[in-house]
Amino acid sequence: MKIEIYSPTIRRKEMDAVLTAMVEEKIGPGDRSKLLIQTAKEQLKFDYALALRSPAVALHTALKALNVQSGQAVVLSALSPRYYMQVLHDLQLVPLYCDVTNDFPCLNRELIENTLAKKPGDLEVCAIILHHTLGYVPDTAAIAELGIPVIEDISQSYGSWLKQADAANPPVVVMSSVFCFVGLEERDMLTSGGGALIFAMNRKDGMLLRNFAGIANEYCLPDINAALAVVQFKDIHRNMERRFDIAGVLNQACLSLIARTKHKRFISANEAEYCNYSFSLVLETGLKDIIAYAKKKEIEIENAFENTIAAAGFCEDCPVSNSLCLRTVIFPMYPRLRSADVERISRLIMTLP
Repeated sequence: MKIEIYSPTIRRKEMDAVLTAMVEEKIGPGDRSKLLIQTAKEQLKFDYALALRSPAVALHTALKALNVQSGQAVVLSALSPRYYMQVLHDLQLVPLYCDVTNDFPCLNRELIENTLAKKPGDLEVCAIILHHTLGYVPDTAAIAELGIPVIEDISQSYGSWLKQADAANPPVVVMSSVFCFVGLEERDMLTSGGGALIFAMNRKDGMLLRNFAGIANEYCLPDINAALAVVQFKDIHRNMERRFDIAGVLNQACLSLIARTKHKRFISANEAEYCNYSFSLVLETGLKDIIAYAKKKEIEIENAFENTIAAAGFCEDCPVSNSLCLRTVIFPMYPRLRSADVERISRLIMTLP
């Protein structure tokens, strides 16, 4: 039986929540969206948040809240999601694409400083967008010291702080960004089938978001999606534990692979614990043969960065990102995997050519 690359973690509780919303005919933005914000606030302790229809709307709102002006520049990684380009285009902002390193798929302060040093002197930078690529966490505090407003996208890293917490030591979420958003799309850590939550941690930044409190319903998250997301937030601990269990098996398999090949893993660049959003591998050569080998084993793997800006061909000056787009694969890594499936993926990793 084929193992798919991805499967959303939708259980009976999520189905019941959505069905209840449908039966009550409460499917547009309403009370369940408010409950979602309340539920998320218990974990994140933010000052103010909005539940919106998509990450694109969230990013657009964050930039508008910063009062960006046409012709200003925004710094972002070449491995950011491709939709970022459309948002910047719609706001008539100039993208400044940063390359990454071979060992870590996110931006760091030095990379941003190098990019800023090369920009035209009259080009004003209004924001930095930090995408937590493949669930890895950049050093936002160091980047925020540059004095440029930071917008943080934690869609793929949500919950990275939870493993270190317990009942006696509740998680402390530290955000150095002005605004932060967590996508709720199909392949994000949490899903509502679509949508995003954007929030500000302190009152000063929260006041900027409050200017959008009256945003039209057409931009707000419908209750039918919010009902599913509420359960996802409540079950994050359970799903994170399963991800850590799966990662333990796959990491062990990878040790023997790395010992006999030149394939490698990304390395966390700070003390943030990896959330195990995905299991990625940077290959010595191209993707084609490895994907074909996995297909013979009836296991689907895919290009980790196929939906990024670099993969779309817009980052000629980012050679490392372009190279990673041609050599990085991800393996199935989600809580619904059965133990037998995890063992099959483990054997595949150990025997990769």
